[in-house]
Amino acid sequence: MKFLAHLARLVRTTAFKLLAAYLLVFAVFAVSVIVYTAWHTRELIQGQVAEDLDREVRFLADQYRIGGIQRLVYVIDRRTRRPGSSIYMITNFQGEVLATNVSDLAIGLLDKPGTRFTTYNRPDDAGVKSHVAFVQTQILPGGYRMLVGRDIEERDTLRDLVARPAQWAVLLIVVLGLAGGVFVTRRVLKRIDSMTATAETIMAGNLSGRLAMTGTEDEFDRLAHSLNAMLDRIEGLMQGLKEVSDNIAHDLKTPLTRLRNRSEEALRTARTEEDWRGALEGTIEESDGLIRTFDALLMIARAEAGQARAIMSDLDLAEIAENVSELYEPLADEQGLDLVVTVTPVTIHGVKELLAQAVSNLIDNAIKYGRPVDGSRGRITVSLTRAGGDAVLAVADTGPGIPEADRERVVERFVRLEASRTRPGSGLGLALVGAVARLHGGNLSFTDGAPGLVATLNLPAK
Repeated sequence: MKFLAHLARLVRTTAFKLLAAYLLVFAVFAVSVIVYTAWHTRELIQGQVAEDLDREVRFLADQYRIGGIQRLVYVIDRRTRRPGSSIYMITNFQGEVLATNVSDLAIGLLDKPGTRFTTYNRPDDAGVKSHVAFVQTQILPGGYRMLVGRDIEERDTLRDLVARPAQWAVLLIVVLGLAGGVFVTRRVLKRIDSMTATAETIMAGNLSGRLAMTGTEDEFDRLAHSLNAMLDRIEGLMQGLKEVSDNIAHDLKTPLTRLRNRSEEALRTARTEEDWRGALEGTIEESDGLIRTFDALLMIARAEAGQARAIMSDLDLAEIAENVSELYEPLADEQGLDLVVTVTPVTIHGVKELLAQAVSNLIDNAIKYGRPVDGSRGRITVSLTRAGGDAVLAVADTGPGIPEADRERVVERFVRLEASRTRPGSGLGLALVGAVARLHGGNLSFTDGAPGLVATLNLPAK
């Protein structure tokens, strides 16, 4: 029963059905070729027999015209003595047989001229079944009738020699094809079962499971490679989601607690309208900070999901960099920083609002952390150049910079290297820049400015 169940499972597989369909088509084609070959061989032999008969009848008719019935009988008598001779019969107008080498011909066969198939026996074939012949009858002058024929058993034998081995060949092909189908299907089913088991492991919660690869680089290996890459991406997203959830729970707890404490303090201590107003303004300020945080998270999520690709257009990145830098010049000056812009027009394909936000975040981050350690006046440089097929936007400052070990970590959500966290911010600015860079097919990198930090945004140029 177990074997039958396994066999039934094999038969239900798509691989077996596909192979069976191909086998059926091939078998039909092979049978068609065999039938056509046998028919064509038979027709060729039949045509050759008819030509030989026609030629021999003309020859014998010429002999009759030359020497009369006696010569014709003499020629036929000599021909009947040859091994493997044709079939001959001569009769007079009364139907008396003058010469022949056959017996038991059909009655009335010599009455009408023409060609036809008939059965006959030879005088020395007593007890043997009748033979089949293709004969031609001709009525000679004087009422004589002549029949000349050829035995066609050789034709049928040749047809059988072609057809019978071919039939066995077709049967062998079907048997071997089915056996090969079972073998191939079992191998395919084994790979699919392995993939199914891995998928069930992943569905059970083990996202580290991966599809096995044999190294043959066949279609299953290519599928496994693509699915494994997808699983790597999903695992990374799930890990990122977990980290985001943890960071949200940790980083939003402080402002929410501060918001609650401020409201509670206002309820407990506020006495005048001015006290209430101050408490409400503080609450609004904290709420605005929370709204900005959630807006940044939403913008990052949309950028990573690629939802903005539908509204991309060709634009000048230099114009965006100049406009954003102009907005930040007063703030930079207040913080003791000179903001210098050096840009070259470069056209890229992107979303203007997201690119403006990315440039804004880079400049804002440089203003927050770009003052030299000694407190002297600092400098922020915004530059845009074209390098090969990329637009390279660099924002450099003269601050303390970022340790090399932390440069990859600063683009993660809610990461802030400032332990005291006295400066405003949510730790999402550089994460948003990284998401915008990936959306546009580029990347964000950091290098040492000696002193300071250089944040470089590379984007494909048009």
